Amino acid sequence: MNRIREQIKILDTTLRDGEQTQGVSFSPGEKLNIAKALLEQLKVDRIEVASARVSEGEKEAVANIVEWADSIGLGDRVEVLGFVDFTRSVDWITDAGGRVINLLAKGSEKHCRRQLNKTLEEHVADIRKTIDYAHEQGLIVNLYLEDWSNGYKDSPEYVYQLVDRLRDAGIGSFMLPDTLGVMTPDQVFAAVSDMVDRFPELKFDFHPHNDYGLGTANALAGVKAGAGTIHCTINCLGERAGNASLAEVAVNLKDRMGLDISIDESHLLRLSEMVENFAGKRLAENAPIVGADVFTQTSGIHADGDKKGGLYQTDLSPERFSRQRSYALGKMSGKASLLKNLELLDISLSEENLEKVLQRVVELGDLKKSITQDDLPIIIAEVLEGRDYHYIELLNCSVTSGLHLDSTVSLRVRVGEDVELSAGIGNGGFDAFMNAIKKVVKRRGIVLPTLVDFEVRIPKGGKTDALTEATITWQNGHGLFKTRGVHSNQVFAAMKATIRMINMQMHKLDQGAG
Repeated sequence: MNRIREQIKILDTTLRDGEQTQGVSFSPGEKLNIAKALLEQLKVDRIEVASARVSEGEKEAVANIVEWADSIGLGDRVEVLGFVDFTRSVDWITDAGGRVINLLAKGSEKHCRRQLNKTLEEHVADIRKTIDYAHEQGLIVNLYLEDWSNGYKDSPEYVYQLVDRLRDAGIGSFMLPDTLGVMTPDQVFAAVSDMVDRFPELKFDFHPHNDYGLGTANALAGVKAGAGTIHCTINCLGERAGNASLAEVAVNLKDRMGLDISIDESHLLRLSEMVENFAGKRLAENAPIVGADVFTQTSGIHADGDKKGGLYQTDLSPERFSRQRSYALGKMSGKASLLKNLELLDISLSEENLEKVLQRVVELGDLKKSITQDDLPIIIAEVLEGRDYHYIELLNCSVTSGLHLDSTVSLRVRVGEDVELSAGIGNGGFDAFMNAIKKVVKRRGIVLPTLVDFEVRIPKGGKTDALTEATITWQNGHGLFKTRGVHSNQVFAAMKATIRMINMQMHKLDQGAG
C-alpha cells in the first residue's frame, strides 16, 4: 500500500524550536532576514517563527515577519506556537497580525494528568474553548500533540480518544512530535501509519528530534507512513541534540524517495551560513550537504579516480548546491590532487617540477592539517626558484620570546658533514636567529650580505594557520637579490629564506675555490 502523499511539504521551525538551542536568541531583525530567505529564496512551504507570550521583542519579530509576508501574499505561511490558555495566546498572536496558531496540547496521558492535573475530558474541553476563540478571531488552527511518541507508546487509547474528540474541531493539521527523539524509523512508520489509517480524513505533520541521531531517517519514515508535512530546522538547531536537518531531509526526500518538493537547493548553503552567523553556533565542517569539507576529496586515490571518470562522485554533486568540488592538498595528496588544483589555477608544470612541488606539499602537510589552493602559488614560487644548495641545513631550532624580554634562539645546524650548535639573543625571534647563525658562518669566513627589505604575507583568504611566505631582499657587492621561505610559522619562514641565502653564498665561495 502506497501511503506517500502526492505533495510533501516542509515546515521550518528554526525561528521557534531552533531558538530553543542553548545560547541562541535571534533579534527581531535577524528573524526577519531568516524568514525572508526561508520563504522567498529557499521556498519553504511553511515557517514557524515564535512562541506566543514570550516577550515584546518576540511580538515585534512576529509583526515584522507577518507584515512582510502579507506584502507578497505569504502571510498564511507564517505560524506561531500558542498554548491552551483560552484568549491569551490567541490575542497575542492576533495583536501581532498573525494568521496561524499551532496550539500545543498534551499528546500523552502522563503529561495531561501529571503536568495539568486534568482528565482527558477536561483537557479536550479547554482545547475546544481555545480553538473556538481562535476561529472567532479568524485564525487557522493546527494542533501539536506534545510528547506524542511516548504517549502513543504508553497509552495509545488516550491518543486515539484525543484525536477522535477533536476531529471535527476545524483543525488544519494534527502535528505528531517525537518530542524527546526516542523513536526508531520502524516505530515512526508503524505509529504514523496507524494514525493515518484510523483518521484518513485528517492531515498529519511529523515533527522529529535528533537525540539518537535518527532525525532524518525518522523524517523519511514519517513520509513513507503518510505524513504530509515534515518539520525541520536549519543546521539541525533545536533543544538538546536538535531537530532534523532541513538540508538532509530535503535532499533525501528528492534522492532517496524520488519526491518533488518545493525546496530550492541552490540556497541551502546560504541559509546555513546565515543561521550559523546569527545563532553563533558553528556548524561541523563535515555536516552533510552544507559542511565546509563535504565536497573536498583528501585522498590522492579519490582524486585520481575522479580524474579518470568521476569514479568517486555521486548524485550529491556540489553544483546542485551552488558549490564546487575541491581537492585537498597535504601529506595524503597524490599527483592527481595536485593536478586538479593546478587546473583550477590555470598553471602547468613540467613533470620534474610537478614532482618537486608534490614533494614540498607533502612535507608541508606534515606541519599543518591542510594546504589550501591559495597556498599553492607561493609553494610553487619557492620550489621553482631553482637555487637550492645543501651546504648548510637547519636541523632543529627553538625560539623563546616574551613581552618586554629579549628573544633567545637555540639551533642545531649541519654544515657539510659537521653538526654544530649555536645560540643567540636578539630583539625578536628572527633577530636572535640571525645572531646565532652569524656565529656559525663567521667561523667559515662567510660575511653575510645586508638585509635591505623583509616582506611577509599569507595567501588571499588565508587563516591564522595559513602558510606564510617570507621574501627577504639582500645586498652584497654584486647588487640586490632575493630569497624566499615558506612555512606555517612566519619566523621559521624567514629562517628558511636566510638559510637559502647562506647556501647561495657558500656556493659562490665553493665555485671560486674550484
